[in-house]
Amino acid sequence: MNNHVRRNILTLQGFYLLTFFGVGSLYPLLSVYLSETVGLNGYQIGTIMSVGPIIMIFFQPIWGMVSDSTNSPIKVLTLTTMLAGIFGLGYLFSEEYYVLILIAVFVAVFQSAIIPVSDSISLKYTSKVKVNYGNIRLFGSLGFGFAVFIMGRLSEHNPDVIFYSFFISLVVASLLGTQIPKEKGMRNKNLFSGIKEILTYKKYIVFLIITFLIFGPNLANNTYFGLFVEDSGGTYTGIGTAFLIAVLSEIPFMRAAGSWIQKIGILEVALIAGAGSLVRWILYFMQPSLTIVYITTVIQGFSIGLFIPAGLQYIRNITPVHITATAVTLYSAIGNGLGNWFSTFLGGFLYEEYNIYTVYLFFGIMAFIGVLLNIWLIKEEKANSLVRKPTG
Repeated sequence: MNNHVRRNILTLQGFYLLTFFGVGSLYPLLSVYLSETVGLNGYQIGTIMSVGPIIMIFFQPIWGMVSDSTNSPIKVLTLTTMLAGIFGLGYLFSEEYYVLILIAVFVAVFQSAIIPVSDSISLKYTSKVKVNYGNIRLFGSLGFGFAVFIMGRLSEHNPDVIFYSFFISLVVASLLGTQIPKEKGMRNKNLFSGIKEILTYKKYIVFLIITFLIFGPNLANNTYFGLFVEDSGGTYTGIGTAFLIAVLSEIPFMRAAGSWIQKIGILEVALIAGAGSLVRWILYFMQPSLTIVYITTVIQGFSIGLFIPAGLQYIRNITPVHITATAVTLYSAIGNGLGNWFSTFLGGFLYEEYNIYTVYLFFGIMAFIGVLLNIWLIKEEKANSLVRKPTG
């Protein structure tokens, strides 16, 4: 690897580190801030925290199309990253519920561009220079984990620090983003044209539902886990420590996922990941000790670290090449957007009407249905001799 390529790779790694540090500073602790500092109830917290996922469903494809149509992905990326950081400061200037919803909307609109546009740039560049994309995305997980750990400690002295960290991280990332290698975004002019065709594939539809049921609660957990640890007697520092363990544990499982898939199959790996989530949510419903909670956070790495690569590979395997990009986009919108929103939003109602443990019972029920559907899909594929052995 020559010096020019190495510098570009470091720039991309730095961008992921900073942006995910900003996200990790804000969202895992925002629900606790809204509860303790602002005094909102469960309904209100659930509504505010569910704004981001629902905005993502609509705006991620829009930013992708803007990036492609203008042939300026880096300009789109740097501008939206900076604006997201600036709007994040808005939380400091009001405690009015409806104003906070409006702030959450503006942050989400611009933040929704960061992941798809940066991934598009990174995937194309790493493919060109033959570097493993995972070695770049890894820095995002590191940034997120360390942010929650550090901000968890600092928040005990001043909760406002999470907003300053979000702002500073994203602004610096935006400035660093101007140095990202000038790669054009991946063109996908027919983003929506293949949706009608995709929806004719029964296996694809079933796996979308599985993703909704398994992955949605895993993402919503970022909202409620802080409240869960707090209700169990933990502190901001404890929340940060638990998140650090959980996020860092994703790394080894992501690296191992490929070999697991080759040995036992894609859907089988997804099933194991879903079963791990089910065990975790039911355990939390049973109100374990804080020690058990901290120890079992590694299940997140097991669940997410295996499900993400297995899910993407399965979608690519079962859809024709000419609509794979659209299939992946819709898959991401269902899991990261709709599933996250539904789990977060309904979780807020359950938290207000009952308690945080009921939220995790709800997550467990969703995971249980997802596991059953996964088992059915495995049997269906075997019965029809449609299982494709992954190569590589």
